[in-house]
Amino acid sequence: MKIAAAQISCLLADRQANLGKVRDFSVRAKKAGVELIVFPEMIDTGYSMPVIQEHAATWNDGAVPELQEIAKELSLAIIAGVSERDGSRIYNAQVLIDANGGVVARYRKTHLVTAAPLDERPCFTAGDAFASCEIGGFNLGLTICYDLRFPEVCRALAVEHEVNVFINSSAWPFPRLEHLRTLALARAIENQCYLILANRVGTDEGVTFCGTSAIIDPYGVIVAAASADREELIEADISNDVIESVRSRMAVFDHRRQDLY
Repeated sequence: MKIAAAQISCLLADRQANLGKVRDFSVRAKKAGVELIVFPEMIDTGYSMPVIQEHAATWNDGAVPELQEIAKELSLAIIAGVSERDGSRIYNAQVLIDANGGVVARYRKTHLVTAAPLDERPCFTAGDAFASCEIGGFNLGLTICYDLRFPEVCRALAVEHEVNVFINSSAWPFPRLEHLRTLALARAIENQCYLILANRVGTDEGVTFCGTSAIIDPYGVIVAAASADREELIEADISNDVIESVRSRMAVFDHRRQDLY
């Protein structure tokens, strides 16, 4: 299956402009033969807590219905980070829409970042469940940004959900660029899974995002990579044969000491 990661900037509080960019990148991906495209975190509102608090929308009234239209029109599966308002609560969410325009998986970010100058806790409620979905012969596990710092997330997805492709929609800032690269590689290598990282570029309210979106194979090889500061579309083919080859050479899941951990 051919997968793409769209490294984009967003305009704060301008859902229509941001969705227009999603459409443009999706069209480019479709023309390149891509079957699934991944977008960064909070592509509808931009990444600003005050803006999100004001503009977060319900699942049925926000960006999701328009993303469904784009997916159906292009026959292209789409994964994107979006805001989700549910009563008095707001979630940092991620949606997986299939090529028919149907919502087949949704995830609410389970780990809320508190590293200065960012603090998501006053804005968001943390999710309480992981999410995965089979698509195109692969089992995809959804994650968002800060989740990468918690190896338990990807290990639970790999072991309990039998995930073999991790998806991460991110708005990761520049001071910690090397952390992003290292953590993404580690999550792929230790779980012998593909990892598709779509990170933001641009600046929202003084926070500049570090790009470096990547498609990493189960051996830790970066098969496609983006710059740190430009909008880009990166693409790569993923293969079950590669997953099986890596896992057959080093059977780490068989060697886990479940009597100890």
